[in-house]
Amino acid sequence: MIILSVDYGRVRTGIAVCDKNEMLASPVCVIKEVRQDVLAEKIAVLCTEKQAELVVLGLPVNMDGSEGESAGNVRAFSEILSEKTGLEIVLRDERCTTVTAYSYLNDTDTRGKKRRAVVDSVAAVIILEDYLRYRRNGL
Repeated sequence: MIILSVDYGRVRTGIAVCDKNEMLASPVCVIKEVRQDVLAEKIAVLCTEKQAELVVLGLPVNMDGSEGESAGNVRAFSEILSEKTGLEIVLRDERCTTVTAYSYLNDTDTRGKKRRAVVDSVAAVIILEDYLRYRRNGL
């Protein structure tokens, strides 16, 4: 199944996708958009282009497991996205994904503008890899 992953942000949103065999998650792009309806439409176009059958949306949960304002925004966005794509939206805990993405970028010595341009799509890859691991192992 082709799965598209979304690391939602108020300004920049990272997108990643996996292959049909659910083995490899790859970054697609970063969308700069602040309006949720327009962002959802852009993601819907990507879902069609990539032939996605499911969308995984990162849910920003606090370290103590509680949900704050950001999680509420993502839950509201998931409704809009579901409407625009017609696909099932799976919310997935995204704790520490951006920190991990920065660590990966440090390891590859990616700095400056290039780093800002890709960190959100790398975070989307991490969210997707976590979800694929869950699908394979139930963890």
